[in-house]
Amino acid sequence: MERVYYIGVQDSSHTAEARRLATELAAGLAFSESETENIALVVTEAAKNLLKHAGGGDLLLRAHDQEGQPVVEMLAVDKGRGIEDIGRSFQDGYSTSGTPGTGLGAIARLSSHHEIYSQPRKGTALLAQVGRREAHPHHAAKAAARFRVGAVSVAVPGEPVCGDAWGFLEHPGASVRLVVADGLGHGLLAADAARMAVETARERLTESGDTLMDRIHTALRPTRGAAVAVAEMDSSRGTLRFTGVGNIAAAVIPPAGPVRHLVSYPGTAGHEVHKIAGFTYPCEPGSLLVMHSDGLSTHWSLDRYPGLPARHPSLIAGVLYRDFNRRRDDATVVVLQDPGGAA
Repeated sequence: MERVYYIGVQDSSHTAEARRLATELAAGLAFSESETENIALVVTEAAKNLLKHAGGGDLLLRAHDQEGQPVVEMLAVDKGRGIEDIGRSFQDGYSTSGTPGTGLGAIARLSSHHEIYSQPRKGTALLAQVGRREAHPHHAAKAAARFRVGAVSVAVPGEPVCGDAWGFLEHPGASVRLVVADGLGHGLLAADAARMAVETARERLTESGDTLMDRIHTALRPTRGAAVAVAEMDSSRGTLRFTGVGNIAAAVIPPAGPVRHLVSYPGTAGHEVHKIAGFTYPCEPGSLLVMHSDGLSTHWSLDRYPGLPARHPSLIAGVLYRDFNRRRDDATVVVLQDPGGAA
């Protein structure tokens, strides 16, 4: 099961907390001692950089499965002065703050994958992943996934759990299902409703569209209910089927041309739903699908971020969370990338 931690880094004590949580996540995935130390150092250096160069920021940790291998993923985002020369910033010895200048270089060396996106005077987003090597040495390697997905899901301040949930299921071939749910209200009961919606969408593999949403509506009757949206992308046909109830926002961003905002009907799955009906949209290879709960403002546009749509979906999700999080509600943003084109 995916585990997520959020740390608002504002002083040195938060650096120690981030390191402790990263170590805890690695232990839960049975990382080796050296792999655990790698993710601990990556997180420590990232948290220090947030303090030194941006005066603080947000650090998010996620433990999940990636192509059959367990991974600890870190996102560090800030609204600082940005990085003028990203290439030089990864060179050991280069520093703009009088420090030894080994932080980003260490992160690059210790990560199995890393990316950075920065805009002068607007801030920086850093993604780093550390995977467990040889997790299944006696099994054939799993085929590489066609789609890439990244997400940020954070509870409203003061709540122990996020009342949102999301799920991703890639089918054999060229199709994928993505579901995002926002439980009514906050806290444990909201989380139960959202999780029920996602589990139902995962279990009903032979059902889709309106039929699947009706199943989710029925399954959520004993809960407090949720806003739910299900997107089913079929790259072989170049289409996307979207069925939504409530205020889960979604948009398809093609490699070229205008953004397509997807339509949901009002209501709360599990309680009052006036109409269940999906819509089919064109979805060119290389498109991005962005879905989010109402914890994010809908007034975002990737046009503000040159080059970002071609980056890792987790990096895109992190930037959108940083800049459009309302900070008064649970916030979830999921980005799905079909890399079969310009992206």
